Amino acid sequence: MLRILAGLILVFSLGSVSVAADLDKTVLTISGKIGSESPIDLSIRQLKQLSGSSVSTSTPWHDGEVTFEGVLLSTLMNHVGATGQNADLVALNEYRSTLPISDFQEHRPLLAFIKDESYMTIRDKGPLFVIYPFDDKPELKTEVYFSRSVWQVRTIEIR
Repeated sequence: MLRILAGLILVFSLGSVSVAADLDKTVLTISGKIGSESPIDLSIRQLKQLSGSSVSTSTPWHDGEVTFEGVLLSTLMNHVGATGQNADLVALNEYRSTLPISDFQEHRPLLAFIKDESYMTIRDKGPLFVIYPFDDKPELKTEVYFSRSVWQVRTIEIR
């Protein structure tokens, strides 16, 4: 019994170590019309330093209301010195969507990495997911904005 308990403690402690290590792994690359000549790579830990925003909303992909935490895309664009009109987002599965930069101020979408107090995994549409405040702005509940809600975001190119 003690061996089983010790094994479980080891498994759980290793799991938390890998989650902590993953916070420093590059999860997002931003390029294009930004304040740097070379692309900017960001980890969850770096994004978390910019964050402090959250939104509770229902989505077409979840049951009921979900609370997301992350960084506002407007804050992220200011951080990287974005000067373009559009942001081309590409997901891990190569899904692509173009978001007008004007959306970032007007609708305040979040680049979320936490859902209901847990970091999002690839299986859970993470590690990064664009979330619009659908419940706060019912006019966003359209295919246009649903298609802009990219999950598993890997790159953003500012044009």
